[in-house]
Amino acid sequence: MKDHQLKALVQVSESGSIRAAARLMNLSQSALTKALRELEEDVGAELLLRSYKGIEFTPAGRVLLTQARYALSALSRARNEIHLLQGGVGACVAVAITPMVAVVALPQVLETYQASYPDAELRLTEGFLTHIIPALVEGQIDFAIAIADPNDLPHEISFQQIAEVNGAVAGRVGHPLISARSWEDLAQARWVMNISAGSHAQNLVEWLVQAGHGAPAHVVNCNSPMMMTEMMRRTDLLGFAPEPLLQDAKFSLGMKQIAGLPMPPPMALGLLHLRGVPLSTAAKPLASLFVRHLSPAG
Repeated sequence: MKDHQLKALVQVSESGSIRAAARLMNLSQSALTKALRELEEDVGAELLLRSYKGIEFTPAGRVLLTQARYALSALSRARNEIHLLQGGVGACVAVAITPMVAVVALPQVLETYQASYPDAELRLTEGFLTHIIPALVEGQIDFAIAIADPNDLPHEISFQQIAEVNGAVAGRVGHPLISARSWEDLAQARWVMNISAGSHAQNLVEWLVQAGHGAPAHVVNCNSPMMMTEMMRRTDLLGFAPEPLLQDAKFSLGMKQIAGLPMPPPMALGLLHLRGVPLSTAAKPLASLFVRHLSPAG
């Protein structure tokens, strides 16, 4: 199994066809096809299905694709580490953070980090847990700071708890339900939430059902933090967000928290990275800054 074969596999996935992948890799189609066939012979399984619809990955191909992405990323990080050890500059760190972390911690963390590592290249991704976990497994990011239930995470993900975060309901200033004090008062409310696996909103829905209130009847499921925020500001849709977000004056402009409602238990905010894989020389101090800034003692 060779480096160029794994690169060919990943490029076919990203390009959607052998022709496009060959063009992007500056190879002939026959050369790229040969690399893929040699890879299939090496692993002893068919990796791709070719038809008039295009390229599809077999189950074995999907497994190898995930590992190929991680392996190529690990090699890239190793080269970067060696480059730094030899006196080079320009370390690269890729991090995923949730909207709450971006608002309450990122500006201060970024300023401190860049003062010590002015030449480091930072790649920041705002994402939810459903995007963060695959990115960690495939080596696309070094670490993430996110809200999660540690018991629901796959074994290969390590979770270091930083703090506990409460959720809160909010709507636009002047919302007709802004004075609600019970979930019965919100029985006919309309919502905009990200109800993805491991999210704060999913935790709320599960708690409501367990508490006998029933799941919200009218929900716009949205995975864009910006769209959710704007719909909360500009319509009568209610939202559920981490309380620190709603306590930030700039973020909560035009919105008001509905106080006094019974709430589910807080969720854990933590540092996520691949178990058994140490953070790079450049990533470790950045992770430490996030932990220090977001911890209750910080």
